[in-house]
Amino acid sequence: MNRPARRVRLGPTEAVAERRTDGTLVLRSPHALGTYPGKITERLDFWAQQAPERVLFAQRAGAQWRTLTYGDAVRTGKRVAQALLDRKLSAERPVAVLSGNDIEHALVHIGALYAGIPYAPVSPAYSLLSQDHSKLKYVIDLLTPGLVFASDQKFLSAIKAAVPTSIEVLHQLPMAEPRNVDAAHAKVGPDSIVKFLFTSGSTGMPKAVINTQRMWCSNQAMISTMFAFFQDEPPVILDWAPWHHTAAGSHDFGLVIYNGGTCYIDEGKPLPGLIERTVANLREVAPNWYFNVPRGYEALLPYLRNDSGLRKNFFSRLKVLWFAGAAIAQHVYDAYKELAYDTCGETVPFLTGLGSTETAPYAMGRMWETGDATNMGVPPPGGEIKLVPLGDKYEARVKGPHITPGYWRQPELTAQAFDEEGWYRLGDSFALADERKPQAGLLFRGRIAEDFKLSSGTWVNVGPLRAKFIEHCAPLVRDVVIAGEGRNELAALVFPSPEFLTEKFENLMKTLQSTGSSNRIARVLVLEEPPSLDAGEVTDKGTINQKAVLKRRHQLVEELYGS
Repeated sequence: MNRPARRVRLGPTEAVAERRTDGTLVLRSPHALGTYPGKITERLDFWAQQAPERVLFAQRAGAQWRTLTYGDAVRTGKRVAQALLDRKLSAERPVAVLSGNDIEHALVHIGALYAGIPYAPVSPAYSLLSQDHSKLKYVIDLLTPGLVFASDQKFLSAIKAAVPTSIEVLHQLPMAEPRNVDAAHAKVGPDSIVKFLFTSGSTGMPKAVINTQRMWCSNQAMISTMFAFFQDEPPVILDWAPWHHTAAGSHDFGLVIYNGGTCYIDEGKPLPGLIERTVANLREVAPNWYFNVPRGYEALLPYLRNDSGLRKNFFSRLKVLWFAGAAIAQHVYDAYKELAYDTCGETVPFLTGLGSTETAPYAMGRMWETGDATNMGVPPPGGEIKLVPLGDKYEARVKGPHITPGYWRQPELTAQAFDEEGWYRLGDSFALADERKPQAGLLFRGRIAEDFKLSSGTWVNVGPLRAKFIEHCAPLVRDVVIAGEGRNELAALVFPSPEFLTEKFENLMKTLQSTGSSNRIARVLVLEEPPSLDAGEVTDKGTINQKAVLKRRHQLVEELYGS
């Protein structure tokens, strides 16, 4: 069905393929990446001069919004920078931030940028949700920060448990009159470390990914090229995603500064009791670019369906819906496209991409509509993707100026992360949407580390199977872990959603189709205990660690197969 589409200026979608004799493909854009600044503050200074009164960040303060303009961000940021310089902080003694998204956090980050001092945002979950603070202790030991900042007193118990008394702790912004900030800032260049971003720890303890100015600036140039409408209309976003994750802390934080936009800090989350705050904010803020993780789109969907006023405001000037972080259920993807058309009489592009903390994070993007939500698109100008044959799919590896130099103080892990040609191993598998047309995009096929073999030697591709299971059982299932390595049949450990009904679930399981042993679920166990953060079963962004669940619940798996 041909439907009118909202006019949106997007970047190039072409890709060319170099085919090697061993079956390897190298995908790249035929377009060159344009010039980009040597440090992100060049863009902040530009917008502070061009539009000093424009709001950079806004944070809810009761019924009103507390704001920080571009001009004030530079002035206050330099005062913070001087206070950091006075403490003689450095890469060996960076500033660590434990608290979540707020204006104070943003100013610490901006101050560190002007001072040329790396900063490390740490997941608040390590302080507030963990019982043993093991990950927080690990992070502090690895970083050896010279200053720990937490804007809220609720972090005191975690600080007492994990932060040595020799490290200074502040709950209010450190500020001093700028004296030598400009001199320090002049020394900042493309190789300067901006921040240490920790991986979510889905495969063990989190690693500190080095993020440089070159990584961030080149990646923002890629993003600005692909979302070309930002050059005509600065982005306005409402974002809850945490800044200690690369999706928000680098991608979203960066695209606002780079393109002179405005970020409304959303205190809501895709959880019962918190999603309502996002809904309330979306009644007031009409974004022109909206990002959420798949679970966030799921949580928001019933409110949009049931409230015409909310729908009208949400879609009123929206140019792009963007999801990332995990695979989205096809029915959710389709529902948003229908809602957009029903609300405003035209379709709104529902786009996506994929990357990692190590890729700053944009590594590929789909800048066109498709019926398949697993299509992650193609590399942008300036980036390349090497596809190495892996059974009936490909392992993806990435190269470009946006790739990390490695992990802080972990040279062995750094060496393992790159292949013999210097390509970063993304750890994800893909299939070509069309073997004859590389520009048709890459279909996500899951994390390589999750796949395993049955006793017959048959490979099980866990990612697509999990997605199929969750999609079929929606909305009864929150997540599922697939077991069966070395066994003759598959089993599923199910984390139920609040809507779970036993009889309805049993009926759905009877209609779950399969084509062979590699995707036939023979045994199912519905778990009573939710995944544990302390045990590493789930990351603080809600991603299930399949191997950790299977290890911790090994006895349940044995009983399941023994029954």
